Amino acid sequence: MNIYISNLSYGVTDADLTELFSEYGEVTSAKVITDRETGKSRGFGFVEMANEGEGQKAIDELNEAEYDGKNISVSIARPREDRRSGGGGGGGFNRGGGNRGGNRNGGGGGYNSRRY
Repeated sequence: MNIYISNLSYGVTDADLTELFSEYGEVTSAKVITDRETGKSRGFGFVEMANEGEGQKAIDELNEAEYDGKNISVSIARPREDRRSGGGGGGGFNRGGGNRGGNRNGGGGGYNSRRY
């Protein structure tokens, strides 16, 4: 069972999560998610538990519990959505802008408004 934990204190480590959840059963993996550039915790993580029943007991008992000075949220992890899939609305980038503010060249606005 894959479990999502949010509102973690920034000092919590993978080992801390393993220790916390191992009180409820066998932990197969524990990972605090970190920022790619700074390496600092992003305040959430995932724990994989071998047994569904033990995982559910951990969720029931740890959700909204205080851990390392913060009330953590614990729930079943949702499957990760593939960000690369086509469909869907699209971002708001490179929208142009339509001659606002006296810019006679057209353009303006948008994230990437340079013309190539």
